[in-house]
Amino acid sequence: MSNDKSPDSQVSVGKPRRVKIILLLVLLCGATLVGRMWWHGRYFEETDNAYLAGHVSTISSRVPGVITKVLVSDNQVVKQGDVLAELDYTDQQVRVAQIKAQLAQIDAQAKQGEAQIEQFRAEAQAVSAQLLRSEIQLKRAISDADRYSSLYNNQMKAIAETELEAAITARDSAVVDVRALSQQVYAAESKIDVSKHAHSALVAQKKVLAAQLEDATLQLSYHTILAPVAGRIGRKDLEVGIRVQSGQQLLSIVQEGGWVTANFKETQIAPLFRGQQALIRIDAFPGRDFLGHIESFSPASGALFSLIPPDNATGNFTKIVQRVPVKIVFDPKDLKELEGHLTPGMSAFVAIDLRQDNPGDKPLAAAVE
Repeated sequence: MSNDKSPDSQVSVGKPRRVKIILLLVLLCGATLVGRMWWHGRYFEETDNAYLAGHVSTISSRVPGVITKVLVSDNQVVKQGDVLAELDYTDQQVRVAQIKAQLAQIDAQAKQGEAQIEQFRAEAQAVSAQLLRSEIQLKRAISDADRYSSLYNNQMKAIAETELEAAITARDSAVVDVRALSQQVYAAESKIDVSKHAHSALVAQKKVLAAQLEDATLQLSYHTILAPVAGRIGRKDLEVGIRVQSGQQLLSIVQEGGWVTANFKETQIAPLFRGQQALIRIDAFPGRDFLGHIESFSPASGALFSLIPPDNATGNFTKIVQRVPVKIVFDPKDLKELEGHLTPGMSAFVAIDLRQDNPGDKPLAAAVE
C-alpha cells in the first residue's frame, strides 16, 4: 500500500490552514485596532471643530465725506500709520480758517480792551491826584474859614466881614470840588471795572473759539484715514467718488499671526489645563504638525454667546452637549514658520496628550493620527 498523498488531498488540507491564518490575522488586527482606539481615547482629547482666529481691525470713517484718494489695494501689506484713503477736506479747511479769523478778531479786541483799561487807569490816577489836591485845599479853606470866624464875632471884629464871607465861600467851593472829583474818580474806576469785565468776556470767548479750533483741526485730520495697525488689507469697499458716512465700514486689516480656537465638548474639558501643550494640524498644510499650548478657556459656552442664547427653562428640554471654546496659541518657532500663511477661518485639528504632568511636557505627536 502506497503512503503518497494525491495533490487534491494536499489542497484540501491547506485550505483550512490558510483560512485559520487569515482569521487569526483579522482578529489580531481587530484587537490591535480596538486596543489602539481604547488607548487613544484614554490618553488623548481631540477635536476637529477648530478654526484659526486672528486680530481683524475694521476700519471706518470718523467723519462723513467724499473719497478723493484711495492709496491701497486688495490684500496689500500696510504698516501702522500708512495712509489708506483721503476724504475731501475743503469744507473743513474753510471752517478752520473761519475760526482762526474769529480768534484774530478776538485778539485785536482784547488788545484794544487792554489799552482802554490802561487809559481809564491813567484817567483815574489823574483825577485821584486832583482829588488829593482838592482835599488839601479843602482842609486849608476850612482852617481859614474857622480862623476868620474866630476873628470876626460879636466881641471882636478884627477883619472885615467881606474877608469872612470870602473864606466861607472858598470853603464851600472846595467842598463842592472834592465831591465832584470823588464822583469822577468813582466814574473812572467804574469804567476800569467795566473794561475788565469786557476783557474777561473776550478771554472766555477766546477759550471757546480755541476749543472749537482744536475740534475743527481734529475733524480735519480725520479726513485722512490712517492704518491703526500693521497687516494685510481685506474686504476693501471704497472707491474714489463714493460718499461715506461717519462710522461706515470701509475695509479691514488682518494682522499677522493668530491662534486656534478649538471648540471642545464640555465632557472633554475636565482633564485640560492652562499651559498644556497641544498638537495642531491645519487642513491647508496636510502632513505637517505644529505645536502650541492652551492659553485660556472661554468664560462661557459658545451657545451662550450666540445671537439668540438658548433658554432651557421654557418649552420642552433636550439636553445637548455644549462646546467650550479653548484658545490655543502656536509656539513662537512654528508661528514664525507660518508667518504670512495663516488666514483666520482656516480649519484645524487639535489633539491634547493627557499624560502631561505639567505644561513643560511635550505631547507625543507620533501617537496622534
